[in-house]
Amino acid sequence: MATPPFPLVLSFLILLSLSSSANSYPPRSSKHAPRFLGKFSHLHQPTDQKYETRYFEQRLDHFSFADLPSFRQKYLINTQHWLGPSRLGPILFYCGNEGNIEWFAANTGFVWEIAPRFGAMIIFPEHRYYGESMPYGSREIAYKNASTLSYLTAEQALADYAVFITELKRNLSAQACPVVLFGGSYGGMLAAWMRLKYPHIAIGALASSAPVLQFEDIVPPETYYDIVSNDFRRESISCFNTIKESWDIIASKGEENDGLNQLTKAFHFCRKLDSSEDLSDWLDSAYSYLAMADYPYPADFLMPLPGNPIKELCRRIDSCPDGTSTLQRVYEGVNVYYNYTGTVDCFNLDDDPHGMIGWDWQACTEMVMPFASSKNTSMFPEFEYNYADDEERCLKDYNVKPRPTWISTEFGGHDFKNVLKKFGSNIIFSNGLLDPWSGGSVLEDVSETIVALVTEKGAHHLDLRAATDEDPDWLVDQRESEVKLIKKWLQEYYDNKRATFTA
Repeated sequence: MATPPFPLVLSFLILLSLSSSANSYPPRSSKHAPRFLGKFSHLHQPTDQKYETRYFEQRLDHFSFADLPSFRQKYLINTQHWLGPSRLGPILFYCGNEGNIEWFAANTGFVWEIAPRFGAMIIFPEHRYYGESMPYGSREIAYKNASTLSYLTAEQALADYAVFITELKRNLSAQACPVVLFGGSYGGMLAAWMRLKYPHIAIGALASSAPVLQFEDIVPPETYYDIVSNDFRRESISCFNTIKESWDIIASKGEENDGLNQLTKAFHFCRKLDSSEDLSDWLDSAYSYLAMADYPYPADFLMPLPGNPIKELCRRIDSCPDGTSTLQRVYEGVNVYYNYTGTVDCFNLDDDPHGMIGWDWQACTEMVMPFASSKNTSMFPEFEYNYADDEERCLKDYNVKPRPTWISTEFGGHDFKNVLKKFGSNIIFSNGLLDPWSGGSVLEDVSETIVALVTEKGAHHLDLRAATDEDPDWLVDQRESEVKLIKKWLQEYYDNKRATFTA
């Protein structure tokens, strides 16, 4: 699901079409929603985890009997610590997101670290239409048009996982081995939804930073950008105000005769900007990703960043000498995200060369997430959500109309707490309140078995990252709580199996 922001420095940057809120430059009624992190999946992939890379032959359409070509789904497997079928060794299964599966494996150290404690097998399957798991044999054909892309849905991806798990367990004579699902961001949504749709396949799910409620009118559309804005406001009011003031200045400068050249030089782009909106999009992405990756220690999850990167960005903005222009302050600050190492001479704004990002298709069909920016509480330009704008764009790009109510029809969302209390179990929704996606997730316990683990200073699925010596106590405690809950699920499963066997 999902959508907010997601360089190399930006070679696949998915730009957001944000406009200024100056009176002379009225805001658009809507814009592209922010992206998740999948766009970074071709970057930062070194990993010391040991796994075998294998492929599984998948049906293209699980919900028809049409004679369609199959495709090879890539997956990573590690059985180093697995107890095996005779001892009912569990299977830890990460629901692959919108990108290369190696990146998610490298950035989900928690699963690798707990596998020895449970004697577990580890599986990381790749999501269809991403990485190497391309129907029709190639990305170019798979992404050709709406007809070939029509099988890129969350429902088909979940069916892939269900079929894969079933066949894997059968081939290993491990039908009785319990499966625990994991996922972060869109992958977290898939993990939660899979536990609900296929309860016989997996005994529980850890859904980290999973905005399963970011649809229709379930949460206010301003929530995402309000959280990003609050992350900056809590560090520095002056920093917040500088960023808020910059959008009108950028738009005004872009209308001047030599304005685009001046903006290009001021922000050190490698080629001349086509419009001031390109610069605004570039800054919007940086601020949003910084909120998602506002980790308490240095990390290169997206880009090489210092610990508490928003604090560092605001320190740079605020420490500029008196008389420094707003644009120069913003440039100094945004370098924390785009050039913290100081090795980049100029910045690129190149978009995806194929113009067919998989998530764009998903956002144009079923992953319709309303976003807006409020005038009073947001540091971003004001804009309202307008479904008609989404429909117009999607008809232009793919000749399809979005289905904004489908996800809540398929997976639920309205009256979520009461429904899950009656029909769901064994799901952990973990969120950090610094993460802008937390506003669309489950932040309160639903029942004794559907639990919300919320941390005030956590960012985007920080709990799934590998443990470090710099982890704060609250993060260590959060992960230990997750382990205890998973252990409880497994023990209950084993107790039930033992009772059935001895009855």
